[in-house]
Amino acid sequence: MTMDPGLQAFAVESRELLEEMEDLLLQLEDQPEDADIINELFRAVHTIKCASGMFGFDAVVEFTHLGESVMGRLRDSEIKATDELLTLLLASKDHIALLVDVALDGDGNLSEESIASGKSLSAQLELYLHDTLDGSADALGKTPEVMAETDNPDGPKVENAYWHISLRFGNDVLRNGMDPSSFIRYLETIGDIVSLVLVDDNMPAPNDMDAESCYLGFEIDLNSEANKEDIEAVFEFVQDDCVIHILPPPHSYVARYVELIEGLPEQNYQIGEMLVRSRALTERELAEILKEQKQQQVEAEQQGEEHPQPFGELAVKQGVVEKPVVEAALDKQKTIKKHQSEENQIVRVNADNLEELINLVGELVISGANTHLLARQSGDSRLTDATENMSVLVEEIRDTTLGLRMVQIGQTFNRFRRVVREVSREMGKEIELIIGGGDTELDKTVVDKMADPLMHLVRNAIDHGIEAPQSRTESGKPSVGTVSLKAYHDSGSIVIEISDDGHGLSKDRIFAKAVEKGLINASTSLSDQEIYRLIFEPGFSTVEQVTNLSGRGVGMDVVRRNIEALRGQVEVESTLGKGSKFTIRLPLTLAIIDGFLVQVGKSSYVIPLDMVDECVEFNEAANETYENSHHINLRGKVLPYVRLAELFNVPRTASKGGKKRENIVVTRFAGQKAGLVVDDLLGEYQTVIKPLGKVFENLKGLSGATILGSGEVAMIVDVPALVSTVSSHNTQRLESNLNGGGKPH
Repeated sequence: MTMDPGLQAFAVESRELLEEMEDLLLQLEDQPEDADIINELFRAVHTIKCASGMFGFDAVVEFTHLGESVMGRLRDSEIKATDELLTLLLASKDHIALLVDVALDGDGNLSEESIASGKSLSAQLELYLHDTLDGSADALGKTPEVMAETDNPDGPKVENAYWHISLRFGNDVLRNGMDPSSFIRYLETIGDIVSLVLVDDNMPAPNDMDAESCYLGFEIDLNSEANKEDIEAVFEFVQDDCVIHILPPPHSYVARYVELIEGLPEQNYQIGEMLVRSRALTERELAEILKEQKQQQVEAEQQGEEHPQPFGELAVKQGVVEKPVVEAALDKQKTIKKHQSEENQIVRVNADNLEELINLVGELVISGANTHLLARQSGDSRLTDATENMSVLVEEIRDTTLGLRMVQIGQTFNRFRRVVREVSREMGKEIELIIGGGDTELDKTVVDKMADPLMHLVRNAIDHGIEAPQSRTESGKPSVGTVSLKAYHDSGSIVIEISDDGHGLSKDRIFAKAVEKGLINASTSLSDQEIYRLIFEPGFSTVEQVTNLSGRGVGMDVVRRNIEALRGQVEVESTLGKGSKFTIRLPLTLAIIDGFLVQVGKSSYVIPLDMVDECVEFNEAANETYENSHHINLRGKVLPYVRLAELFNVPRTASKGGKKRENIVVTRFAGQKAGLVVDDLLGEYQTVIKPLGKVFENLKGLSGATILGSGEVAMIVDVPALVSTVSSHNTQRLESNLNGGGKPH
C-alpha cells in the first residue's frame, strides 16, 4: 500500500531526527555541559512532538513531551546530564521510535511488554519533573505567567508587579448600549483589582460635553492568574470602540517568553505570529499593529520613503511587548530561514527511482559504446569526433549519477557508539570507540549491506578482543580498551578497518580447533593468514563459554559471505597480547566502473582500470624467469603471473609465424601485485556491471559480466581473488622449485 506523501515525509524526517537524537545523547556523555548539544537535542525532540501532533499521533506526542520536558530542565541547568539520565533518554528514544513505527503502521498495536516498558519509562521521566512541573502538562501550552513563578528566578523581569490594563473607552460606547462600569465589575470576577485610576484627560469643557458620549479611561492593576487572552476577552464587545493595552503579567520573565518562542516549530512564521503563539501578543494587538504599519506604509509611499517602521519596533513602541522578546522572535526567524535554505538544497529521491536511473545510465553507456564503434567502422572522421564528444558527456552523466548514490560511511559508524557503550557496560568492560574517516564516501547499497557484518565484527571485538579492566591492568595495559573503526580509499577501493587493542587471536588455538572439527589435518602446513581465515568457516569458534553476544559459531561465516557478495575481501592481522585488525576491501560502486578491455583467444575480458598498474610485452619481460614457477623478473622484482587462457580454458588462436605475441597486465590489490597474461590490449572501456546468474555465481576469478558495444558479452575479472590466489600459490611453488634446484634460464 502506498503511503500518503505527508506521512512518508514524516516517516523520513522522524527517523532522521531519532538518529540525530541518539548521536547527540552519546556526544553529551563526553561533553555534558555543552549548551549547543543540549539545544540541538531539545530541538530534535520538540520537532518530533510537533510533527506527530499534526498527524494526530497522540501516543507519540504524550510520551515525547515527557522527554522534552526533561530536556527543557536540562537546558535550563536545573538538572545535570548524569549517566543515569542519558541511559534513560536513550531508552526513551528507542520507545519513541517504536511508537512512531506503530503510528505509521496504522493498524499496529503495542505489545503488552512494550506498553509496560513505556509506563516504566514515563514514571522514570516524571521523577525528573515532579519537583517543578506536572508531567502531564504541555510545556508550550502553559502560559508564561503560570510557569514563571518557579522558572528562572534570576531572569530579567518585566517591571510590573501585576497585570496592568490601560483602557480608553471610545466616544460611542454609551450610544451602543455599553456600560463601562459593568466591564470593571466583570473584571473583578477573574482577579482582584489592586489599583484603579480614572483618566479624564479627554474630558471637554462642560459646554462642549455630549451626554451620550464617553470620555473616560482607566489605568488598572489586576492581580490574577488568568492569561492575557482571558483578560482581553472581558472587553470583547467593546474592542472596536476602545484602545486597550494589556501589559505583561505578575512575575513574568522575559526569558520565559523567549523560551517559548525558541520552542516553536520551524515553520514560516512572521514575527507577529511568533509573538501571538508565545502569548506575548494577542490577536487584537497583532491586528492593531498591522493596521498601523499599513497606514505608515501608505504615508511612506506618499512621501517617497521606501519602508515603514518594522513590526517589532511598533510593538515595542506601543508597549505591548518587551524588546528582548521581539529580538528573540527575530533570531528565531533567521534560524528558520537558515535551516530551510539548507534543506532546500536537498531533494529527497525515491530509492527505486534512483536505481532505475542508474540502470538507464548503464544502458546509455552500452548504447554510446555501440554508436562509437559503428562510427569508427564507418570511417567518417566527423562522425567519429561527434561520438567521442558524446562519450565524454556520457561519462560525466555516469559519474554524476553514481555520485547521487554515494554517502558518507560516518553515519553507519556512529551507530556503533551506542552498541559499544551498552554492550561494554553489560559485560563490565571499559571501552572507548575511536572513529576515523567518517567522511569517506561509497555506494549507499554497499553501506546498507555492510551494516550487519560490521556489527558482528564490533561485537566480537568487544566480547572476544577486549579484556576485563583487571586483566588489562595486570598485563600492563590501560584499563580502558580501544575499538577503532577507520575508513579510507585505496586503489579504487574503500578500505574499512576494525581493530582493537585486546589479547589478539591465538594461532595455536585456532589451528587445534580446526583439527578437532575436521577442517584440516594435523600435518597441514598453513601460513598465518590461512590460519586466521579458518575463523570464517561455518560453526567455527574457540570460545569455551557461550555468551549473549557470541560463542555459538554463528556470524563470522556470514560476515565473509556478505563481504564476498559485494565483491570484497576481508583479511585478518593479529598479535597475541596486543590486539587484532580486520581489514575489509570493497568496491566503491556496484553498478558502473572504468575497465581495461583485453582479449584472450576470441574472448574478451574486462579488468577494473583502477587495479591496473602497467602493461608490458610478456615475451620481453620473460627473458629471466624460473622454470615452471610462473614468475618473471620485472625490473629486479619477482612478479607472479597467471595465463587467463589456462585459467579459463580459452582455446588459443593460431598466429602467423607460429609464435603468438602476448602481453602481461600488471595488477595491484591490497599492496600485492600479480600479472595477467593476455593476447591483446584493447584499451579503456566504460563497464556496466551485470551480475552473473546462479549457474555461474560460484565461478572463481570472475566477478560479473558486461555487454560490449558490439553486443558481445565480456567477463569481468575478479582481480582481488586472482591477486591473492596467484601471489600465495605461486610464491610457494617458487620457493619449492628454488629449494629443489630450479634454475633461472
